[in-house]
Amino acid sequence: MHTFVLGVDLGTTSIKAVLLECQSRSIVASQTLPTASDIADCNGIKAKEQDTGRILDTLNRCIGLLPRDKLQHVCKIGVSGQMHGVLFWNSESGCDWSRGNFSHLITWQDGRCDEKFLSSLPKPDSHLSVATGFGCATVFWYMKHRPAFLKDFTVAGTIQDYVVSLLCGLDRCLMTPQNAASWGFFNTCSNQWNADILNGAGFPLHLLPQCVPSGELAGHTLTDWHGIPAGTPVGAALGDFQCAVYSCLSAQADAVLNISTSAQLSFAMPADFKPPDSPQPDSSVAFFPYFGHSYLAVAASLNGGNVLATFVEMLTGWMKELGMDLSDQSLYEKMISCALNQESSNLTVTPTILGERHEPFTLGQVTNISTCNISLGHVTRALCRGILENLASMMPPERLQKAGVRRIVGSGSALARNEVLRQEVKRVFALPVVYGQNADSAVGVALILCDQI
Repeated sequence: MHTFVLGVDLGTTSIKAVLLECQSRSIVASQTLPTASDIADCNGIKAKEQDTGRILDTLNRCIGLLPRDKLQHVCKIGVSGQMHGVLFWNSESGCDWSRGNFSHLITWQDGRCDEKFLSSLPKPDSHLSVATGFGCATVFWYMKHRPAFLKDFTVAGTIQDYVVSLLCGLDRCLMTPQNAASWGFFNTCSNQWNADILNGAGFPLHLLPQCVPSGELAGHTLTDWHGIPAGTPVGAALGDFQCAVYSCLSAQADAVLNISTSAQLSFAMPADFKPPDSPQPDSSVAFFPYFGHSYLAVAASLNGGNVLATFVEMLTGWMKELGMDLSDQSLYEKMISCALNQESSNLTVTPTILGERHEPFTLGQVTNISTCNISLGHVTRALCRGILENLASMMPPERLQKAGVRRIVGSGSALARNEVLRQEVKRVFALPVVYGQNADSAVGVALILCDQI
């Protein structure tokens, strides 16, 4: 009899679920649905929040579309999701899919913590800096600006941690180092929160999750879930980035380039690598905990496919103002077609409209403008090249070569649908690029649990 691992990824814009057959490690079913859960910032604080109830509804619809005869033979469930963000809930009323005992999800894109506020926070005992959108920074913001809000909740975690808590009926949050490190104020060498530092700043320590190793189980399903039997083991939630890398990193000499909503370029550090003792806020490369005691070197850019999406939104907005209407999808296809006919451009686009974590107040620029390079093809080509050049400025090709990287594994939805981006990858990094091993967090989290069977 075939058995399956269910892998679920709760992404920034969509939810994906896959069924992996245990023996062959092959995908036998897959579903993806957009969450459409973004909430407008009505308070003028650069908030980026999502409707938690809508995310949960989308998750259940997504699982319900998978073949029930296979769901009945699921032997493990793995969950990954967007890191850094924070969700608050009240465990005293129990974990129940139908109860609204939770807050909005404040996502990794949240911008309410400005430079002045971040500089007022205590210095963490960690090699990772704290930025806006990080869970602990967000809690500090609520402590200062809306302290009454926190009194309604007993637990905090990422959205993926909350789903695991729901599935297992947990009265607390269990969090892996992958997600804990993304919150800030967590030491990855000792796998401990900076409890003394946080306590000294008045931080509500009861909100901090209990840390468990990446890859361990969090518990077992409390009830039947879409045909998956009660008592099915559930892994502690993992970071979407680490799972995406796991799904396609097959050799030590590979680097993984992923361009989806944002963009990341990473490679595995040697087994004996130890991160710095303190944060390196000006460094464009961070070291993310992977599995066991290993780390990934990561250039994590905030500017990826979202920049292209913003460009499309700008163009469609202009067209509507001119009395014309064209769908985002049609416009995207046309601008890529124009750029493919424009093989090069001397227009320079610096696409950092969202800043970067190491340079949060950097803005985008367009330079070297002339009457000869302002066509849609020129601008689109330059924008795609700019996204790659920005990544290369964060992690130069020379650094990859020095680390022994011999090829790049390209992945992500933006790369998959954009031939211009793929062309520019080769030009900017001058390394062989392979596709077909698409980085997929849902597949990665399923493979991790499958490899443990």
